[in-house]
Amino acid sequence: MYLPSMAGEVATPCYLIGEGLLRRNLEILRCVMDETGCKILLAQKAFSMYYFYPLIGQYLSGFTASGLYEARLAYETICKTKITDRSGVEKTCENHVFSPAYTDQDMEELLKICDHIVFNSFAQWEKYKDRALAAGVVCGLRINPAFSTQEHTIYNPCAAGSRLGVTLENFQPERLSGLSGLHFHCLCEQDADALEQTFEVVAEKFGSYLHNMEWINFGGGHHITREGYDMDRLIALIKRVQQQYQVQVYLEPGEAVALNAGFLVTKVLDFVENGAVVNAILDTSAACHMPDVLEMPYRPPLYGSAAAGEKAYTYRLCGPTCLAGDIIGDYSFEKPLQVGSRLVFGDMAIYSMVKNNTFNGMPLPDIVAFADNGTWEVVKHFDYQDFKRRL
Repeated sequence: MYLPSMAGEVATPCYLIGEGLLRRNLEILRCVMDETGCKILLAQKAFSMYYFYPLIGQYLSGFTASGLYEARLAYETICKTKITDRSGVEKTCENHVFSPAYTDQDMEELLKICDHIVFNSFAQWEKYKDRALAAGVVCGLRINPAFSTQEHTIYNPCAAGSRLGVTLENFQPERLSGLSGLHFHCLCEQDADALEQTFEVVAEKFGSYLHNMEWINFGGGHHITREGYDMDRLIALIKRVQQQYQVQVYLEPGEAVALNAGFLVTKVLDFVENGAVVNAILDTSAACHMPDVLEMPYRPPLYGSAAAGEKAYTYRLCGPTCLAGDIIGDYSFEKPLQVGSRLVFGDMAIYSMVKNNTFNGMPLPDIVAFADNGTWEVVKHFDYQDFKRRL
């Protein structure tokens, strides 16, 4: 795992986000766009570090939000003004939003700042149809093919009884007038074969309606920038769908934009032994600073470490909160850790800053941006007032 040079200099805990690492992902995504003519959006729910939105806007077609605040963030920081893309062409980034249900107050503002609004039900579509069309907003409907190839139940929008999207049994074709596109989201950190299988079910169930649409959105969960991803299969599928149905294809990955572009730097505060376990208490927290470690769960990569027992010294890395389960995982090292030892976790740009919290009054990590030449900047520092303002 690559180790940023400033990892030994920054205050801890700290998120480090690399401009060059982001650019690498964006170059890959842009290649897919150039090869197929599809449009790719950043799903802000995974990565909302708007410091980098100007860079992202140079490569991608725009941004997508899961609610009003994300939509406002994209609009205020980049979508309301024209920018110059990587080819020197002036453009305006698209601003999309989807929510399982909108309030009247949210809709009033969304109609002013969004280009695309995707509705989750025919009832919501009928409620806001006239206002949305009068505002010139492009409108779509989320469908649920009731098919998924993923294994994470908590992240499966097509699980039985899901609230996300309209199933075929509840589809009402007589109410499609005014809708120009369909949206589905079924994947989570998956390859193109899963998308291909999913689209076959979508086509079987909703293909007859797709012929009358202008666009289709494949949602997110596409690990396009992961090493070994089947790019050829993705490109072939996009081309086939666009040709067969004469629609514009959208994709809205979140992780793929910032995959492996960030780190979380922490240090050891103390050790507590209990039987055969040596607990190393850190100044970062799984519960507060990397909650997906507990939700999925998963074991984050850690520079210079191995699985428990593989190297000479094994520790259970823990957070300092009162939550007994605030445990990052068991890791081994060639040399013993010391109080003050710095540890660097990888792949910490995604679903970290956007999901962290101040449980127990835990301080939020600084957010640092760094360039390929080693220069770095503290983009955001948090203190007691940030904790207090939330309560």
